[in-house]
Amino acid sequence: MGDIAIQVTRDVFQLAQVFTISRGSRTQAEVLTVRLTQGAVSGFGECVPYARYGESLESVTDQIMGLPADLTRDALQDLLPAGAARNAVDCALWDLAAKQAGKRVWDLIGLPAPQPEITAYTLSLDTPDKMQAQAAQNAHRPLLKIKLGTPDDMARLEAVRRGAPTSRIIVDANEGWTAEVYSDLAPHLLRLGVQMVEQPLPAGDDDMLGEIARPLPVCADEACHDRASLPALKGKYDMVNVKLDKTGGLTEALALKQEAIQQGYAVMVGCMVGSSLAMAPAVILAQGVAFTDLDGPLLLAEDRGEPLTFDEAGVHAPSAGLWG
Repeated sequence: MGDIAIQVTRDVFQLAQVFTISRGSRTQAEVLTVRLTQGAVSGFGECVPYARYGESLESVTDQIMGLPADLTRDALQDLLPAGAARNAVDCALWDLAAKQAGKRVWDLIGLPAPQPEITAYTLSLDTPDKMQAQAAQNAHRPLLKIKLGTPDDMARLEAVRRGAPTSRIIVDANEGWTAEVYSDLAPHLLRLGVQMVEQPLPAGDDDMLGEIARPLPVCADEACHDRASLPALKGKYDMVNVKLDKTGGLTEALALKQEAIQQGYAVMVGCMVGSSLAMAPAVILAQGVAFTDLDGPLLLAEDRGEPLTFDEAGVHAPSAGLWG
């Protein structure tokens, strides 16, 4: 087929509003777009480098541009570690293969065409009054995700429940609690109808989760990157959050999903704040999982030319013009 030409561009998407989690705020999503060209055909992928994992736009670009021109998807799994760089390239290789075959990616994998999946909508961390107003504006959405992880979380949670009395709620603490704080909050989370809590304790300092009661499911996010993460989660978590930027692409994400289910974990499919191009492969991954959290494009003021469709049924499979 010939060598593959690799191109990396930095794209900035403005957010619809300031987005805040326990680690800080942002007003835009900075992503890397990878274009792999072989002959007359190009495949595309997107990643969001994450400082929490020691990644930057520059370091990830360097990783990608250092890849050989005779790149294959199988070789890529050993050439780069799990992370943002491998993700963008892996997804671009899937897109390239689909275009070269004249088929959709799910046909190449041997999966049925993706059906719409209800996605969580994330409320930014703010004052209780402002979070109640956010919740009220989005009370029509069936599933809300709340970013917590501060000493004042109960007031925020109560406010969101007042604003959206019928929505299902999941909570993401972004490693912001201690075991004592989580134990104190857990009964209140249950009372307010929270269905799952994501990464309550810091990854690497989460052994207490195996010793305290877990009255509602606890999901590993920062503690789970790829299949190699699974042994350390045993007895501490009930669910894993599979994100393409952590697994290093769709190839490992599909394998992680299968292995996690075999080991008895429920699965959530999440995302960084990126465009529809970053979410498109994850729609395939999200089929039939416990929770889908692919709301990145809903948080943007601008998106790709052929964005994903979000409606009452959920997030739909990407058009061939977007990806795959």
